[in-house]
Amino acid sequence: MKKILLFTLLLAGFTAFSQGTVTGTVVDSELGAGLPSANIMEVGTSNGAISDFDGNFSLAVSSNSGKIKITYVGFLTKTVSFTVVNGTAALGSIGLDADENTLDEIVIVGSGVIDLASDRKTPVAVSTITAQEIQARATGNVEITEAIKNTPSAYVSGQTGFGDGQLFLRGFDNSNVAVLLNGQPVNGMEDGNVYWSNWSGIADIANAIQVQRGLGSSKLAISSVGGTTNIIMKAADRTEGGFVRFLGANDSYFKGTVAYDTGMNEKGWAFSVLLDHWQAHRKWAKGTYGQGQNYFFAVGYKPNEKHAFNFLVTGAPQLHGQRFSQSQERLDADPKFNEHWGYTEDGIESERQNFYHKPVMNLNWDWTMSDKTDLSTVAYASWGRGGGTGPRGDSPIRTEDPDGAGPLRGQIDYPANIANNTSIGLGNTDGPDGNGYIRRASMNNHQWYGLISNLGHDFTDNLSVNFGVDVRMYTGDHFRQVVDLYGLSGWANDTANGSTVTNTYEADPWAALSNFAPEEDRIDYDYSEDINYQGAFGQVEYATDRFSVFFQGAFSNQSYQREGRFSDPGSSEKFNKTGYNLKGGVSYSINEMNTIFVNAGRYSRQPFLDNAFQNIRVSNTLVMPEVENEEITGFEAGYRFEANDIRVNFNAYITDWDNRTILSNGIDDPDGTPDSGDETEINIFERGVRQYHTGAELDVEWRTTDWLTLKGYASGGSWVYKGETNFQIYNNDTNALISEGEGVDRSGVKVSTAPQTAAGAGFRVKVIQGLSFDGNYNYYANHYVFTDLNSTAEDLAKLDAYDLLDLGVSYNFNFGGQKLVLRGNVFNVFDTQAIQQTDRFGLINTNGLTYNGSIRYEF
Repeated sequence: MKKILLFTLLLAGFTAFSQGTVTGTVVDSELGAGLPSANIMEVGTSNGAISDFDGNFSLAVSSNSGKIKITYVGFLTKTVSFTVVNGTAALGSIGLDADENTLDEIVIVGSGVIDLASDRKTPVAVSTITAQEIQARATGNVEITEAIKNTPSAYVSGQTGFGDGQLFLRGFDNSNVAVLLNGQPVNGMEDGNVYWSNWSGIADIANAIQVQRGLGSSKLAISSVGGTTNIIMKAADRTEGGFVRFLGANDSYFKGTVAYDTGMNEKGWAFSVLLDHWQAHRKWAKGTYGQGQNYFFAVGYKPNEKHAFNFLVTGAPQLHGQRFSQSQERLDADPKFNEHWGYTEDGIESERQNFYHKPVMNLNWDWTMSDKTDLSTVAYASWGRGGGTGPRGDSPIRTEDPDGAGPLRGQIDYPANIANNTSIGLGNTDGPDGNGYIRRASMNNHQWYGLISNLGHDFTDNLSVNFGVDVRMYTGDHFRQVVDLYGLSGWANDTANGSTVTNTYEADPWAALSNFAPEEDRIDYDYSEDINYQGAFGQVEYATDRFSVFFQGAFSNQSYQREGRFSDPGSSEKFNKTGYNLKGGVSYSINEMNTIFVNAGRYSRQPFLDNAFQNIRVSNTLVMPEVENEEITGFEAGYRFEANDIRVNFNAYITDWDNRTILSNGIDDPDGTPDSGDETEINIFERGVRQYHTGAELDVEWRTTDWLTLKGYASGGSWVYKGETNFQIYNNDTNALISEGEGVDRSGVKVSTAPQTAAGAGFRVKVIQGLSFDGNYNYYANHYVFTDLNSTAEDLAKLDAYDLLDLGVSYNFNFGGQKLVLRGNVFNVFDTQAIQQTDRFGLINTNGLTYNGSIRYEF
C-alpha cells in the first residue's frame, strides 16, 4: 500500500513538473551561426538544459507558460516568453547579441597584472570598447583613439597626421592619462607623453580597450591624474583560424593584413602571427603622407591547469609627414595648408617627418597556486629608435605664395635650396647669413626594461587581497644628426669639438634601428637620461552580494640622472624622489539593478625628469629650488542601473591637482614679426600651478529590440586654475635666465586643453541577417583658446562649438563555407571645418570628410 502511495505521489509530481517541452536554436544574431553549450534555464526554477553543437536545445518545463533565460559567455543574457500548446512550444531561432562590456572571455593571460574594472566589485567610472567595435571603427586611416571618442569626458583631437592624435580624459592630456598595454606602462618615463604613431598597428591586435576615468582600478603608482586606458592585446589564440583583409581609403590609402592562429595543440602550445603594410600620399591635409608596417608574433604554452605562459613581440615601424598649428588667416585661405613640404626628384618630402620603430616584447606567466591563490607576472622590454626631422640653418627657400601677397607661404622649393647650398659650399651655424639649409633629425632612442608581478589571495568568499611589485629601468639617448645636406659639402661648428659633419643618416624607421649617428657625427646637442623606478602596491577588498569596500596603496621610488656630452659634459647629480597613492571606495547594491558607489584617492606624484632641469638639452643644472612632487586629490560618486535591455551610468567627480610644474617652449619675438631673425627660443617653467576639475557624466545604452541598439552620453565640467603661479624663463640656446616672477594670479582662468561640455549619440540597426548600419554623433562646446601666464579670467576667448557625424555599414555572410566581412566608414560626413585644438603658436582644425572601406576573409 505504501509503495502504491509513493508511486502515485511521484507520478503526480512528475506530471505537475513536466507540462511540456520548449525547443529552439540559440544563434549569434550577427552571423546566424549556432552557439553550442549555451545555458537555458526556466525562470523561477532550477530546471535547465544546454544547447548542442549547432545551438539546438530541448527543455522540459513545469508550466504551460513562463519564461526561459539564455546565457552565453561574451553575449548578453536574453529572456524569452513561451506558451505550451499541445505539449510543445517551438521558439525557433533565438539570436543573442555580443556583450560589448564584458572582458571575461578575452583576457586569457596576464589577468593579475591587467587592472580591469571587472576584477573588482567596487565600481569605477569605466567604459569598455571590444574588438568588434575597434575593428569596425578604428583601423586604417584613423588611430585607435577613434574608438574611444564616444566615451564621456573623452576627447580625441590633433589627428592632422598619421598617429599625431591626442587623447584627453576629464580635461587632462596624454601625459596625465596612464596608458597600459597588457599591464605594461606606455607613457614616456621622461615626460609622460604617449605617441600614438608608435602604436599605429595596435588596433589589429587589440582585444579590447577599457577606459577608466578618474581614480580607476589600477593598483600601480602611475600618473593617472585623468584616468587609465587599458589596451588589451591578444595572446596566442587557442582557436585555430586566420584572416586576410584589404582596406582602402581617401587619398590613396591602402592597407593589407594577414593573420593566422594555429590554435592550441595537444601538448598545450599555440602560435599566432599577424603582418600588415600601409601607405598613403596624405591623410587629409597637404604633405601628410605616411607609410608603415605592423608585426605581431605570440607563443602560448599551457602545460597544465596551474601554469600558462605567453610570449609576444610586436612593433609598428612608421614614417609620416607632420602638420602643425596654423593661423586663422591661413586656414581661411586653405584649410589643408601645410608649409613644411615640397617636391624632390623622389616625390613628396616634408622637412617635418616623424619616423619611429619601437619593438616591444613581453612574457606573461600566470600561476594558479591553489583555488584561492594566484600569481601573475609580466616581464617586458622595448627598444625605441627614431625621432622627428626639422630645419637647421637658414629658413628654406619657398615657391611663391599661390595667392600672390596672401597669407600662404608656398611650398618648400627643394631645387632652389640645393642650388643655393651648392653656391655656399660648407654650411655652418656661426655666419649671420648664407649658412645653408639642412634637414636634421632629433633622435629619441631608448631602452626600457620592466617587471610587474601581482599575488592575489582569497581568504574567504568575501575577502581578497593583492600584493605586487613594479620595477622599471630606463635609458634615453637624445641627439641630433644630419639627414640631408641638400648640396652642401658639410655642416660645421655644430659638434662638441667644432668638427665638420659630412655623413648623413636616413629618416627611416627600419634604418634607425642600427644606423644612427655615432657621437662624433652628432650635432646641436647630445645627452642621456637614466631613470630607475621601484614600486610596491597592495589592495584589499571585502565584498558581499550587496556591499563592497576596498582600499589600495602604492609606494614608489624614482631616481634621475642626466649625462651630457656637449656643452655640459659629464653626469649630473643623481637624486631620488618618492611618491605614493592611496585609494579607497565603497559600493552598495540596492537590488540586482541599482548600485551606488563612492571612491576617493590621494596621490603624491614625482615630477617628470624633463621638468627638473633648467634646460634638459644643454645643461646638467637642476631647477632651483628643487621641483617638488605634485599633489592630486580625487573624489567621485556614481550610480549604475542595469537591466536586461538597458544600462545607465552616472558619475560625478572632483580632481584637485596642486603644485603642478609645467614646462613649455616658446618664441620671444620682440617685433612680433615671424621669421624676421630677432626671435629667441625660450623654455618656460611654471611652478605651483593648481588645476581644479569638477564635472558629471552620463552614458546610456538601450537595446530597444533585437535589431536596434541606441547609445548616448553627456558630460559637463568646470576646469579652472586656482591660486598663484611662479615662473622662470630661460634662453633655450644659452640657458641664461631671462626673467622670473612670483605671485602670478591665475584664479578663474579656464583650462584650455579640451571642450568642457560634450554630448553624443549612437545607433546600430540590423536590417537583415548580417547587414547592419551604425552611426555616431558628437557635439563639443565650451572649449577655450590656449591660456598661459599672461591670460586672465577677464580676457578668455571661447572657440566655436561644433559637431561631427560618422556613419558605417557592415555586411557579414558565409562564402565558400567561410566568413566574409565587408565594412565601410565615413568620418565627418558633413565635412565640418572647425577648430579642435589651440596651442601657443596657432590653431589646429578638424580633418574634413574622410572614408575607408575593407573586405575581410576569415578562415
